[in-house]
Amino acid sequence: MRENKQRFKCRDCGQLFTSSNKSVSDSNKQIWFKNWIIGKDTFDKISTESGYSKSTLQRYFSKMLAKAPVLEFSSTDEIYLVIDGTYFSNDICLVVYRNYHLKLTQLYRLSDGEHFEEIAEDLQNLINLGIKIKSITSDGDKSSIKAIKKVCPKVPFQRCLVHISRMCRIWLTQHPKHKSGFELKQIAIKIHHIDTEYKKQLWLMELIQWEEEYRDFINQKSYNTETGRYWYTHKMVRRSFMVIKKALPNMFLYLKDDKIPNSTNALESFFGHLKGNLNIHRGLSLKNRKNFLKWYLYYKNEIYK
Repeated sequence: MRENKQRFKCRDCGQLFTSSNKSVSDSNKQIWFKNWIIGKDTFDKISTESGYSKSTLQRYFSKMLAKAPVLEFSSTDEIYLVIDGTYFSNDICLVVYRNYHLKLTQLYRLSDGEHFEEIAEDLQNLINLGIKIKSITSDGDKSSIKAIKKVCPKVPFQRCLVHISRMCRIWLTQHPKHKSGFELKQIAIKIHHIDTEYKKQLWLMELIQWEEEYRDFINQKSYNTETGRYWYTHKMVRRSFMVIKKALPNMFLYLKDDKIPNSTNALESFFGHLKGNLNIHRGLSLKNRKNFLKWYLYYKNEIYK
């Protein structure tokens, strides 16, 4: 047997000939295709290990990429849902709806952004499939929040604590110029370390004290005397505080139900691996890039279903 071709010898004339098994060959190529999608293997590496020529692999992989797989997942009545979107070149936005505990993609959408109408439609489709959403964890994207409130108003909505903390630290910079910024940054750093009701109350007291001390400071305005327009003088400090304040009703639901994830970190890590794999295979057409993403999601679900 060589390269999936069985060699035979005629008993009468001694002539050697071969017979290939196409089904076995295609099955083997599918294994190598999977390694190419989720294993970060290059054509050169696969060619060396498989015995197939690089051109043969490229033709077969192109044929596979031309068709998108149907996403499969293990059905379950109740899920703790995590929603997040990530962006790729060519204005590709991938929005993923993930079963947090089973690590399964329940649904995904390829679009050019995170849009309210599309997210609302996706959530409704999940409900129509008979799935009971126990909670939703997402970042502060306005479209997601609006869609969740419209379609799932009674479902507990948990804001991603890591995202809130991260954005505040970015806006306040590494070295805040004013004492208020330094103190608020210390408060923001503690957000995703709160794991008990007691720690939550201590943290809230610290936040309330900060607001009382710096209320006038963050409300201070600067004016343009010619146009009459104004803006908040200490814009970034105020923005950081307001993000925390507006998110408060949805920040600590996980303390009442420990199955609720308090961040989208797991999904962001998933996106990081996906982008790493896709970046290895530069030069794909727009259609093939999109289908690569679909195959990646399909194979990753196969692992956990």
